[in-house]
Amino acid sequence: MEPIKVGLLGFGTVGSGTFTVLRRNQEEIKRRAGRGIEIARVAVRTPSKAQAAKDEGIAVTDDFGAVVDDPSIGIVCEMIGGTGVARELVLRAIANGKHVVTANKALLAVHGTEIFEAARAKGVMVAFEAAVAGGIPIIKALREGLTANRIEYIAGIINGTTNYILSEMRDRGLDFATALKAAQELGYAEADPTFDIEGVDAAHKVTIMSAIAFGVPVQFDRAYVEGISKLSAIDIRYAEELGYRIKLLGIARRTEKGIELRTHPTLVPEKRLLANVEGAMNAVVVHGDAVGTTLYYGKGAGAEPTASAVVADLVDVTRLHTADPEHRVPHLAFQPDSLSNTPILPIDDVTSGYYLRLRVADVTGVLANITRILADKGISIDALLQKESEEVGGANKGETDIILITHETVEKNANAAIAEIEALSTVVSRVTKLRMASLN
Repeated sequence: MEPIKVGLLGFGTVGSGTFTVLRRNQEEIKRRAGRGIEIARVAVRTPSKAQAAKDEGIAVTDDFGAVVDDPSIGIVCEMIGGTGVARELVLRAIANGKHVVTANKALLAVHGTEIFEAARAKGVMVAFEAAVAGGIPIIKALREGLTANRIEYIAGIINGTTNYILSEMRDRGLDFATALKAAQELGYAEADPTFDIEGVDAAHKVTIMSAIAFGVPVQFDRAYVEGISKLSAIDIRYAEELGYRIKLLGIARRTEKGIELRTHPTLVPEKRLLANVEGAMNAVVVHGDAVGTTLYYGKGAGAEPTASAVVADLVDVTRLHTADPEHRVPHLAFQPDSLSNTPILPIDDVTSGYYLRLRVADVTGVLANITRILADKGISIDALLQKESEEVGGANKGETDIILITHETVEKNANAAIAEIEALSTVVSRVTKLRMASLN
């Protein structure tokens, strides 16, 4: 059988990695796919950057449209990123009857509903394993391996940059700015790290996973997103003293009222496996009613780990290239006409335990007033620390830090209590609030 021809859009880290893995393992891949998979054309803004492809006799161009429109191309592999040009090219490829493989989480989180509907109408596949957690096959697990389960929650460390920064802050006692600089020097963080450190990248990924897990449309615009740029090293240390580690988690959880879809710094009990994922590694915990808790761990970025997922998608598409579209696994695991309209809960309606840190005047009755306010809002305390203030001059001013861990409550109740606490004359700082995840 003739090899299926692939048009590669982009030849950066992931595109060049895909080329390398496909070339190195071509015989093994052919045995698995049942036919060869051949990169026939590469489109890149600066053709000289794809010299490795030219050296193999592959046609290289700066005309992306020419590749998408080429009738000999069966699969378009989109590796350029972004949500503008990438969206236009992907929809154009679909309109031309071509299958699409993409690693573009932002594109699918924002425009996934439109893209999947266009693909369904045209009878082609859109494969996106590489869009979430790099080389970890979490999409495959959610779409197929766990299909017998009612998924209860997903919690993932799905951004290696932020996990590296948090590991450095904990292990070396660095402040955020210093840890970020170290991450940039090692190539873990971009020159403009905003999408990573403000939680947007992780939110894109958990949005995609939530759609597959719960059978709902892709709804990034309803996700709550909070990053780590305002996180203090002192909170990482206090959390450790209380038996927790702070991770940036993407969380999707099914509740009676709707679906929680949120990304934020989170206290995780140190005994949980997820709390011990360090450096730039990724990990995703999925809890299903039948299988219980499962953990998926590995490299979430990089040329070849991500290429591993891209090539796996190319193999899947090649195997199913001629299959009846009705017999393929649906893009979001559930049949398109069976997606539900379960609401995504606003953050005010989310239930969580909380870590609260505040600086107070070291006088009689302060703690009693704070606990009274919490009790009035139905919030009980699970743990408490009182520490000498580490603010400059704090100890000399007769001030102390109070750190509280609360039992679970609704976010709006926690916010109401915090507002009253901050209004106390004996409270001399804003309250630092971090959410918790027990992962039970």
